[in-house]
Amino acid sequence: MYNSFDNPGLVKVLTFLQTHNTEYLSGQDLSDVLKISRVAVWKHIKKIQELGYTVESKQKLGYKLTSNSDELFPWEITSGLKTKVIGQQSYYFDSIDSTQNQALKMAGDPANNGAVIIAAKQTGGKGRSGRKWVSPKGGIWLSIILQPKFDISITTLFPIASALALSNALEKTLKISPELKWPNDLTIKGKKVAGMLVDVSLESNRIKNMVLGVGINFDVDVKHIEKILKGSSNFYGVASLSEQKNKIKPIQLVQTFFVELEKIYELLNTKQTKKIVSEWTKRSSTIGKNVELNTRDGKIKGKAIKIDEDGALVIADNNKINRIIAGDIIHLSK
Repeated sequence: MYNSFDNPGLVKVLTFLQTHNTEYLSGQDLSDVLKISRVAVWKHIKKIQELGYTVESKQKLGYKLTSNSDELFPWEITSGLKTKVIGQQSYYFDSIDSTQNQALKMAGDPANNGAVIIAAKQTGGKGRSGRKWVSPKGGIWLSIILQPKFDISITTLFPIASALALSNALEKTLKISPELKWPNDLTIKGKKVAGMLVDVSLESNRIKNMVLGVGINFDVDVKHIEKILKGSSNFYGVASLSEQKNKIKPIQLVQTFFVELEKIYELLNTKQTKKIVSEWTKRSSTIGKNVELNTRDGKIKGKAIKIDEDGALVIADNNKINRIIAGDIIHLSK
C-alpha cells in the first residue's frame, strides 16, 4: 500500500527525474540537489523501476526517465490536481478485497474527508444491491470518502450527480458522450462502461459521512467479464474505454473526474439541484423510454417521464404516477 504521506525520498527523486526528463542526471547531482546519499538515490531509482517507470542508466551520464507508470499512485494523483478536497489524500493498493470496504473503515475520521482509496484490482469488488463487481487489472476501481453539508433528503441524488460528473470527465478527456442509465450507470452503445454505488452513515438525522464507490472499465477484457457475468440478473453487456478511438492515460481521466465531481458536489452543498437534474436528463438513456423496474414492492412498468430533485424516477402507467427511489431497471423495446 502507498499513500500520499509515505515515500518522500522516492517521490523527490521521481519528481526531479520527471521535471528533467530531457537529460541524464548523475547520481552525484541527484544526491547533491536532493540532499540524500548516492546509495539512497540508487535504491529509490531501483524502486521507481519496479513500480513500472522506465529509467535509463548510462555509465558516466547517469539516469534519465523515459516513460511514466500507468498505475494510479498517490503522488501521480495529487501532482497538479486542481481540487480543494477530493483526491488530495490518496491510498493505493496493488490488490484489495474492496476499496469500498477499506474506505468505510476510514470514513469516520474527519481528517479523511476527500480521501481516495484506489486499487489496481479488487478480489471482492462490490456493485449495487450486493452484486459482485468484476475488477481485474486494467480498470479504475476507487472509493471516495466525503462529509457533505447537504440535507439527507438528497442523498439519493448523489450517485446520479456523480455519474454526471464522470460523464463530463469522459467528454472532456476522450471526446465521447456516454449515456446515463438511471440510477447511476454510464453506457456506451447500450453497454455498461462504469457504475457507482454509495454507502451513507447517518447520525441524528444528518449525514455523518458517505462513501462513493466508482468502477470504470478503462482497459479490460470485455469478453472475459461478460463470460463471468452473463447469467447474472440485469446484465446488459460490458464496454471498455480502450475500445474508443481516442487514447488517454488513466491519470488524465481520474484527475478530470475529481475536478468535475468536486464542482457537482459543491452544487449539491449549495442546493443547486435543478441544474444537476437538467444536465443529467440531457444525457439520459432512460427518460422517455418504456421501462420495467424490480422494486421491493414488486414489478412496475411504465414510461420514464423524468427524475425529481431527489433523484427519484417518475414513471407513468396510464393515469397512475409512481416515484421510484431505488430498483433494478430494464429498458423495454416497446
